[in-house]
Amino acid sequence: MRETAQSVITPANRVYLGRKRKNVLMLATSSLALAFGLFWLVWIIFTLLYEGGAALIRISLYSQMTPPPGADGGLANAILGSLMMVTAGTLLGTPVGILAGTYLAEYGRGRRLASATRFLNDVLLSAPSIVIGLFVYSVYVAKVGHFSGWAGSVALALLVIPVVVRTTDDMLKLVPGSLREAAAALGCPTWKMVLFVTYPAARTGILTGILLAVARISGETAPLLFTALNNQFWSLNMNAPLANLPVVIFQFAMSPYQDWHRLAWGGAALITLAVLVLNIVARAAFGRRG
Repeated sequence: MRETAQSVITPANRVYLGRKRKNVLMLATSSLALAFGLFWLVWIIFTLLYEGGAALIRISLYSQMTPPPGADGGLANAILGSLMMVTAGTLLGTPVGILAGTYLAEYGRGRRLASATRFLNDVLLSAPSIVIGLFVYSVYVAKVGHFSGWAGSVALALLVIPVVVRTTDDMLKLVPGSLREAAAALGCPTWKMVLFVTYPAARTGILTGILLAVARISGETAPLLFTALNNQFWSLNMNAPLANLPVVIFQFAMSPYQDWHRLAWGGAALITLAVLVLNIVARAAFGRRG
């Protein structure tokens, strides 16, 4: 009987077939994990749109203030208050986070201070937001004797900082060292190298970190309960209690009134869609430039 070359399984073929089976198994497992994660994400978005879609398409949601039980109204004052505090918190926390992350990645390599800072930043990153709210309450609200939008902004800024520090540090460390060496060979000082070489190279990653921070603070309720509290009326005064979507959603969702439940679902859907649109627009804009 003549043996053909195809019927002979060599050790190399066995290794190849084994690797191929493992590759198929891992690909199938990864695909199932992806489908599992997307299933819950789609379910959450679908539930928000199903329960809050009717409120989202009503003009009164964006033009009227939070109502008393049994009356028609909207979330205009809460939307404005959230925009003001999220914007202020982002503007306060982002520069601090970027500069701290820059020090860790560019100036603090091999130093004990940098290692200690990374450790403390990771602790702050995983700290419950209610702890941040209690801290700001004790050092600011209790001292001035009243809740305020500024206190809420400070609490949100403290949540922004560790996220931005971590992503800035990680993204700058991914920039190839050859770019730094080329800039140094041309006589470029370190600050100018960071500003014109490493920052542009890590721009997309740093932006992603800022967007993650904005997404996190947009729905935070616990720190605002201890700092900004709430305000049923239209107010632009950041030095007084200020309405905001997370606290309004919490209060309305815990109430026994159906009209408040509808507004709470509408507010939750609005926050989710706003963060989603912000991420898509920013990724599209910066993706083209990159």
